[in-house]
Amino acid sequence: MALSEHEQRLLEEMERNLLKEDAGLAGKASQLGSTNKSAGKLVAGVLTMLIGLGLLIFSVIIQFALFGVVAFVVMVMGLVIASTNFHLPEMPKAKNQRSASYFEDRWNQRFNGE
Repeated sequence: MALSEHEQRLLEEMERNLLKEDAGLAGKASQLGSTNKSAGKLVAGVLTMLIGLGLLIFSVIIQFALFGVVAFVVMVMGLVIASTNFHLPEMPKAKNQRSASYFEDRWNQRFNGE
């Protein structure tokens, strides 16, 4: 169901206002748009892993160890191809972060005689 012209303008205005008010959200939104998350890489990686698994099973059947090593390398390549699609989120930085935690403070007090 398509949005009417009025609804489209309202949505764009709401997006602009939200991005003005929250700079952190604007940064995250631009990062999401710039990342390469193609489904093709994921599919290729999964298929490569499955081919490697099939080769590994085949190498066990024919009892040829070198072929098993090659199959394992193919499986790892598939995992690398599939995992290049994803990026771990960054941890937010605390503005007023103390240098030591509660337990570190207690440890230091205990051995410094405080």
